[in-house]
Amino acid sequence: MDFRALLRPVPRTAVLRDPEWCIWGASMVRDDDGLCHLMVSRWPRRLGHQAWVTHSEIAHAVAEQPLGPYRVTGPALPPVAPDSWDADVTHNPTVKRFGDRYYLYYMGTRGPGEYWDHRNRQRIGLAVADHPAGPWQRFEQPLIDVTPGAWDCLMTSNPSCTQGPDGRYYLLYKGVGAGEMPKGGAVLCGVAVADHPAGPFVKHPEPIIANPEHTWAVEDAFAWCQNGRFYALLKDFQGYFTGTERGTTALFESPDGFHWTAQRGEAVPLSITWEDGEVQRVHRLERMQIWFDGDRPAVLFLACLPERGDESFNVHVPLGPS
Repeated sequence: MDFRALLRPVPRTAVLRDPEWCIWGASMVRDDDGLCHLMVSRWPRRLGHQAWVTHSEIAHAVAEQPLGPYRVTGPALPPVAPDSWDADVTHNPTVKRFGDRYYLYYMGTRGPGEYWDHRNRQRIGLAVADHPAGPWQRFEQPLIDVTPGAWDCLMTSNPSCTQGPDGRYYLLYKGVGAGEMPKGGAVLCGVAVADHPAGPFVKHPEPIIANPEHTWAVEDAFAWCQNGRFYALLKDFQGYFTGTERGTTALFESPDGFHWTAQRGEAVPLSITWEDGEVQRVHRLERMQIWFDGDRPAVLFLACLPERGDESFNVHVPLGPS
């Protein structure tokens, strides 16, 4: 698959930004009436970009068309008790429809407000609803917790769930293991499998994607199945898999969800091609999420940090035939 060939120029209206908020990763589903529902991470801009780990919440937005413009309606999830594992932060949503229900996979954490403390308490959560506007039922325990002594013993985050050709559900996720604190060990990608989208998920014992030359390998997996094969977009921290610059997006392919091969070359460059012809170079493009129109990849949602500052937004890239 030549994913880069799918990318089309972006209308100037196909963004979600707010001067009061840092806007980050977003994921979209369409309800039976055709209304588009976007789940998006946000936190007060006055706190700076790094406050994602201490103050982010998942907001709900709606639009008539997949590219937007979207209108934020408010927080997506109901509050929980202050001692809950995800009481302070919900972040990096992936919303999917399986059958007649909607599943919102996310990262949650809590802590005293210190960056590394919150970062290392990250766990993967799930909320379920009959409609994407809610109400959402949050689970009391993490969906994917850490495993003591394993490669993901410090933290788990950034879930992406897809149904495989065998009918089972494959959840790719970011894990970090033991190492010198506060960062811990290697940043890797793993997979867990379940017979139901709400689990219980059984972890594959070893990471499925690692960089043999650097401990910080990949993150932000978005996985899907197409024509009987698994595909995944991931942020390539070092440019090891793409063979290009650091921080670009790599495309991986797998026959079974466990053994993955990277395609050389960047699947998504660090630039936005606007419909008016401008090509805007950006500092970061992350949190890749695809909305499918039936079986066809139709829109790529990306979190964008244009420069080394605090003004971030979500951009919605049309996808066409390759």
